Amino acid sequence: MFDFTPDPVLVQLGPLTIGWYGLGYAIGLAAVYMVLVRLARRAGEREELLANGMIIVAIAALMGGRAYHVIDQWALYQNDPVKIFMPPYSGLGAYGGMITGTIAAFIYARYKKAPFLRWADIVAPGIFVMQAIARWGNFFNQELYGSPTSLPWAIPIECQYRVADLSCAAFPFETTRFHPLFLYESISGVLGALTLIWIGYHLRRRLRPGDLLLTVFIWYGLVRFCLETLRHANWTFDGFAVAQIVSLAFIVPSLLILAWRHRPGHPDDDPPTFPEVAIWGAPGRTVAASPVAETEAEATFDEDESAAEPPDGPPPAAPDLPVEPGPITDAPV
Repeated sequence: MFDFTPDPVLVQLGPLTIGWYGLGYAIGLAAVYMVLVRLARRAGEREELLANGMIIVAIAALMGGRAYHVIDQWALYQNDPVKIFMPPYSGLGAYGGMITGTIAAFIYARYKKAPFLRWADIVAPGIFVMQAIARWGNFFNQELYGSPTSLPWAIPIECQYRVADLSCAAFPFETTRFHPLFLYESISGVLGALTLIWIGYHLRRRLRPGDLLLTVFIWYGLVRFCLETLRHANWTFDGFAVAQIVSLAFIVPSLLILAWRHRPGHPDDDPPTFPEVAIWGAPGRTVAASPVAETEAEATFDEDESAAEPPDGPPPAAPDLPVEPGPITDAPV
């Protein structure tokens, strides 16, 4: 039986508290940046857009994720709203971060005149990488756990971190272990990132820009819809878990958009910014040679032909060659 319960605080520096959750978020961002730089190069896009873009999107995702979490777990904050804004933060909602992060990425791409859908595909594996790493912050905060279970990888949750219907009075700390939902989402993130990167290389001829981001919405939506059945005291609306409703709102439109964009006769997509070096992601239509290049090629071809053709007018006369006298012989007349 797994008995370890972690301390959410990494280090305490006077009034400043640095938690494991924040460290996980920082490590996740660093890992995402390294992945996205490599994918941007292989996708034929300008990697220099990432530096500022990631900061903007990360802040937007943090705000949206925090807002979603606070609404989801309002019981933890209704008596002390200051906790919403003061660190250490106790959690983020993935759906809130996806929504605000996508909006921020779209605005930034338009501002930089970059192809948003192609960048959405580049960022898509990074979403899973971030999930795989940052979800371990939930472990240190003793949150994102599910129903009691006797599975060998089940984890203990201390009494002060439990929801009301899973209190230690009903489920003693010494004998009760719970589903580690954070671990399930982390494993899903690893598998999702590897799958998207593989698809970008090996199935790129079948892709259209934006397909990989839609795949993230479908993948995570299915995982979250299933895991929500194991959660307690989650945010509900009319008896239904809001996270499951949101999951369906991600899954169904994404499937419909994929089907519509892959219909017969759909116009070809624009190529990457640098198609000559792109080896990952949707290829788009073949780029025709520029008029300048075609003119130069025709000029070269004409020069080669003119060198091979004879000049106008009669051919030049053959030069006179001296004739050497042969031996004198008697010949019959």
